[in-house]
Amino acid sequence: MSQAFPDYLDVDYTDGEGETPDDYPSIEDKIEKAIEVTKQGLEQYENPAVMWTGGKDSTLTLYFIKEVAEKYDLEVPPAVFIDHYQHFDEIMDFVEHWAEEWDLDVIWARNEDVGEYVDEHGLEPGDDIDVSELSEHNQHHIRNILEYDEDTFPFLLDTYVGNHLLKTVALNDTLEEYDIDGVISGVRWDEQEARADETFFSPRHDPDIYPPHDRIQPILQFEESAVWDAFWYFAVPDTVENYPDDGYVPESDTDLPEGVEQEDIPVSPKYFAGFRSLGSEVSTDKSAEEPAWKQDMANTTERAGRAQDKEDLMERLRDLGYM
Repeated sequence: MSQAFPDYLDVDYTDGEGETPDDYPSIEDKIEKAIEVTKQGLEQYENPAVMWTGGKDSTLTLYFIKEVAEKYDLEVPPAVFIDHYQHFDEIMDFVEHWAEEWDLDVIWARNEDVGEYVDEHGLEPGDDIDVSELSEHNQHHIRNILEYDEDTFPFLLDTYVGNHLLKTVALNDTLEEYDIDGVISGVRWDEQEARADETFFSPRHDPDIYPPHDRIQPILQFEESAVWDAFWYFAVPDTVENYPDDGYVPESDTDLPEGVEQEDIPVSPKYFAGFRSLGSEVSTDKSAEEPAWKQDMANTTERAGRAQDKEDLMERLRDLGYM
């Protein structure tokens, strides 16, 4: 990365300040803003990357990136996938399939030190990891950054130590290794309280916490229901052969237009199965039997299926570089 970062940028870090999804009342308003932010992100940053979890928000963000890159003759940046070793198998299959379909360069961000320890000792989620047997790098984060003084911690993603090592450390190490200066992510204002004050261009410049970079956040203004509207009326018709041009909202994985299979659609099968939020295999449950977009989004919580101990730690985790 250029030593001049962020001096070579011309972005407005206050863009979106004090706003809510209501400031973008129609789906067209939301999409127009997403395209504007995406275009600026691809043009302004020397080494951008897009965070991709296989979930709806990051996949929609990736759709905007692909569309903007094609329209304005820009490069599609690599996708960073954080492999925390506790994913649903369907998520891994989905990411690998669509990475090939869309010819994406995927960077697999892993805390390999923890992963090797888990493999060597044959651990299952919830088993203890001995802090003293990890690398100095990980021990530094555990003892000095997190100020955790126990001898062991559980191999669980949705805990303070587990989430930091398996996701945040893996991400920050990847940002440093690849000199990434702009992280394009699919976070939304309405998704989690800790994200409600985010701006479209959000600085992360403290070198004592993470490799200096910016977060570019094109879909802050989307509510959960608007994300699904964007999929079924724009992204899917644009990208799936034989899908109706004016869109179609399926009732299930068998209620699809003629000639279209569920595997043809860039929507994770977990959403068809009733999950509204995708976390880890051991700590995320389906919300209902019907597909995510058919559930009562107005009166129920999107992340209700997620482990709440991690949800309660979100603000502290984000201070350390979590998404």
